[in-house]
Amino acid sequence: MSAQQKTDPRLWWLVGAAALASLVWLVVTFGLIGSAMDTQERQAVLQTVGDRLGLIGLTWGAGMAVIGWGLKRWFDHWVTPSVQLAEEAQVLLRTDVVRELKPKGNVETRVLVGLMNQLVAQREDLRREMDAKVHDAAQGIEQEKSRLAALMSELTQSVVVCNLDGRVLLYNNRARMQFRALSQAPGVAGGAELIGLGRSIYSVFERKLVMHALENIQQRMQRGAAQPSAQFVTSTPAGQLLRVQMAPVRAAQVPGATSGPPVELTGFVLMLDNITRDFEAESARDQVLHSLTEGSRAALANMQAAIDMLDYPDIEAPMRERFMGVIRDETRSLSQRIARLEAGTADSLKTRWPLEDMLGADLVSAAQRRIETMTPLKASPLDVDASLWLKVESFSLLQALTYLAGRLADEFEVRYVQLRLEAASGSAGKAQLDLIWAGQAMSTETVMSWEMDAMKVGAESTRLTVRDVVERHGGAFWFERERTRHQAFFRILLPLASPQEQVDPSAFVHSESRPEYYDFDLFKTTEQTRALDDWRLSELTYTVFDTETTGLSPSQGDEIIQIGAARIVNNKLLRQECFEQLVDPQRSIPEASIPIHGIRPEMVRGQPTIAQVLPAFHAFAQDTVLVAHNAAFDMRFLQLKEQQTGAVFDHPVLDTLLLSAVVHPNQDSHRLEAIAERFNVTVIGRHTALGDAMVTAEVFMKLIPLLAEKGIHTLGQAREAAQKTYYARIKY
Repeated sequence: MSAQQKTDPRLWWLVGAAALASLVWLVVTFGLIGSAMDTQERQAVLQTVGDRLGLIGLTWGAGMAVIGWGLKRWFDHWVTPSVQLAEEAQVLLRTDVVRELKPKGNVETRVLVGLMNQLVAQREDLRREMDAKVHDAAQGIEQEKSRLAALMSELTQSVVVCNLDGRVLLYNNRARMQFRALSQAPGVAGGAELIGLGRSIYSVFERKLVMHALENIQQRMQRGAAQPSAQFVTSTPAGQLLRVQMAPVRAAQVPGATSGPPVELTGFVLMLDNITRDFEAESARDQVLHSLTEGSRAALANMQAAIDMLDYPDIEAPMRERFMGVIRDETRSLSQRIARLEAGTADSLKTRWPLEDMLGADLVSAAQRRIETMTPLKASPLDVDASLWLKVESFSLLQALTYLAGRLADEFEVRYVQLRLEAASGSAGKAQLDLIWAGQAMSTETVMSWEMDAMKVGAESTRLTVRDVVERHGGAFWFERERTRHQAFFRILLPLASPQEQVDPSAFVHSESRPEYYDFDLFKTTEQTRALDDWRLSELTYTVFDTETTGLSPSQGDEIIQIGAARIVNNKLLRQECFEQLVDPQRSIPEASIPIHGIRPEMVRGQPTIAQVLPAFHAFAQDTVLVAHNAAFDMRFLQLKEQQTGAVFDHPVLDTLLLSAVVHPNQDSHRLEAIAERFNVTVIGRHTALGDAMVTAEVFMKLIPLLAEKGIHTLGQAREAAQKTYYARIKY
């Protein structure tokens, strides 16, 4: 949009004052002349004036036009250059912009411009000297950062560091790949990135999961634990299981301090492992071992049969006795070895996995999916207490539930089961998990047999029994009938998670990823409960975006053909965290617009439609303030697509065009190029969505300190000031 140039209102005040003064002067002059005449002369003069009133008015108007033109020339020569110079000098004073001011106006103003340019040059010389000293002092910090990068590169785990508000401060590339895989799950819009600096970890994990683990860590810190940590298992939308270990980030202690208040918790580290494949691998390993032992038993039976065959009378007695002794000894030895291997394997199966904190609802959800995948049954939750946390070994417990459900389907033709989870009545610290079905009655002998048999589901089998799993959890297992409802259920007592238990931190091992993205200044956060309008502009996270369109009339059928966006976190432009996507408008692109944005029809053909792109962009901009240049234009395009895409952009919005008018009300233009020139921002990729977004982001960061100079510190103040500008009246 080309910004309209408007005349300084002070000029109109001067012209109005001159007009009023001339009218008063005319009235006073006629009054004095009339007071010196007699009645007849006065009437004659009035008659003459009345006859020539139009000529007098025309003469007065012409005189006022000349006066107005003279005042404007005087104003443009003496006043306007000084005001513009003051605004441009403020840019040099309050930002890091370095450029020469252009001489304009009268001689005195031009001399003043020269002096200002000299002062700016001197300031830059001093700044360069200071930068050199800071650079030398920063060598140690860079070394520490390199050590951090090297340390992170040794980790195979996905690592994410957050502050207490859940905002991401650091993550390694392995974590980025992990979350990118999670973003492909059903229900995640457009495959959008789930992780980024300043974004909330609660968009990935439920808040209560993290809060529960944090409470555990805080209690352990209060008890003086040297290495407090916590871990939990959660289920992803795609049905995968993640083990998450949490460690605290503590405030730095004052060197030499031996006493004082407890160390403050400032954030936490999450280390993530996808344990789904581990479970699958363990199942396959158990199957191989089981097949080996069963096959060995068959071989032993054959050997025994061969021994019996040696009892034929044709074989000489000494030789037969010798061979029989050797075969019996070897058979006995092999049997003992296999028995020891089998016993050791069973013991290891019982203790292979440690008990871990897991939200009960997650366990029920995972069991439901596994039962429906491994058996022909349908499963659903019933009366699941969402507040319960369990201390379980989820893999073997899921195996037990699936095994029991499979036997119900095979032997009693059950086709539907329900899972119920609630606190156990009469058993402190326990929860009861019920597998419920309706159907044929079952004897106690059958239940005991199922409890003692090795578990097998489909092609999967293990040496573990249901009793082994229950004993591993220190619980109990039994069968009950609900005659009034014509239902029966298996009940398993499980331990509730206890915050008093200390979890040993896991050891770190090698990795190839490096920490490419970090910003530890984000530890300095404000309280999350503050209203967004009360947040300081310097503390907010922004998504700066731009759109390229087929035309300028969103309500008349023009469509978005490209969206580009960048993020500003902690007053830093994150160039590596961008959003850029061409959009198939499903209509023609006017030839006249192609030279402007450079996007031809073949470039957008086959690209995602706006219905696919906008939800992904909405996820990218989640929990941020939107910033655009002439935002009313771009927001109108987004708002018209709300019903089609389901993406409602109700974010707070700031417009750099309006903010520029707030900061520099006397400048001739507020076009993006003009503002960029004032701020010495290099314009690269103009009229590409991402290029314009980058320029807008740099302009916006330079506007923030200038707004502060005008007393505009918070988001609410900035929005209020922008709404009062002349340009805020423009509608689309």
